[in-house]
Amino acid sequence: QVQLVESGGGLVQPGGSLRLSCAASRSTFNIITMGWYRQAAGKQRELVASITVSGITNYADFVKGRFTISRDSAAKNTVNLQMNSLTPEDTAVYYCTTTNSLGANAWGQGTQVTVSS
Repeated sequence: QVQLVESGGGLVQPGGSLRLSCAASRSTFNIITMGWYRQAAGKQRELVASITVSGITNYADFVKGRFTISRDSAAKNTVNLQMNSLTPEDTAVYYCTTTNSLGANAWGQGTQVTVSS
């Protein structure tokens, strides 16, 4: 079972930036996609961005041009989410997720991002 450890959440003012990181360990050999979802209070969990092992990225419309997902060049099983121009609407718990070649998903415990003045 893949284990995911997220870091980088916190409180930031509107217009600010945060960088989330997620490190995967155990059974990582067949991971094909890593990504981030988020869930705001009272709302459903939604895809933020994902990246495949070949570097193909996918973004939700609401983050295009503001967020960038990348895989760490030194640590292959680490995915980063650079979040710029944050707004209060970005406030949510952000979850790291992976999908392997068998279609199985793993989830992190989540990291809180709060955008407030």
